[in-house]
Amino acid sequence: MYHSGELAVQRRLGQHAIAARVGRMIRTEVPAAAAAFLAEQPMIVIAAADDEGRVWTSLIAGPPGFVHADDPGTIVIEALPAPGDPLRDVLRRGAPIGLIAIEPQTRRRMRVNGSAEPAGNGMRIVPDQVYSNCPKYISRRHIAGGESVPQVSEAHIGQALTDRQQELITGADAFFIGSADAEGNADASHRGGNPGFVQVLSPRRLRWPDYRGNSMFMTLGNIEANPRCGLLVVDWSSGWTIQLTGTAEINWEEADSSAGAQCAVDFELDEVVELTQVSPLRWTAPELSPANPGPATGRG
Repeated sequence: MYHSGELAVQRRLGQHAIAARVGRMIRTEVPAAAAAFLAEQPMIVIAAADDEGRVWTSLIAGPPGFVHADDPGTIVIEALPAPGDPLRDVLRRGAPIGLIAIEPQTRRRMRVNGSAEPAGNGMRIVPDQVYSNCPKYISRRHIAGGESVPQVSEAHIGQALTDRQQELITGADAFFIGSADAEGNADASHRGGNPGFVQVLSPRRLRWPDYRGNSMFMTLGNIEANPRCGLLVVDWSSGWTIQLTGTAEINWEEADSSAGAQCAVDFELDEVVELTQVSPLRWTAPELSPANPGPATGRG
């Protein structure tokens, strides 16, 4: 069930037996409890590759119920990414996709990997993998309000991070990462920590620690097999997003077990897209996860 990249990372970190056991929870269909959870969500995060093979990670928001599983083998999303999002047109044609739904209020999350095809104003996903994750490293947030009238998104594209974008990233307690294996099968995941856990080494280079999780190493395994990945940083107070696409490399020399890190990941930026008004939701300040290791050094 695991590909060669995942197996290589599991074995290097001595967690292959744990991964084999944990992997039994992965299903190919959507259980009733998972369907109910999805139907309650006002936002999801998806990952896919564009026509050039670059991986992007996108936020889609909508009224609860805009994501629903009408049967165990199908998930329908009645929306597409915002105008200006690099995946909007890609998903009109269909693509392998990774999906993660997080409920910040309860710190619950679930993940789906599969194939998407156009359906109505959105898409239909046929899942290959459906599973839940523990709440580790997720900050608790509550909805504080929202925009009642949808606003038009504006896109700002660059090849390096602006000063403001760097400040948002170094102050972030969470981001989402999209990756894909050598065959192009996509995955979307969450990374969390105390503000400063993502370091901006330069306007085109980031580094973050990889903390111990479920031992399956789907993200690190994908990076081992295919370095292309995409990051999504959400400005929870404004509904704006920053999307970065580039390449990542596992930095084993930066492992710091005393700080809870198994390794670090170095990310090299190819392109950044900043989108306004992606989500109408406005969230409270975070209650940081008690599982987070101590503060990182911030900007490098």
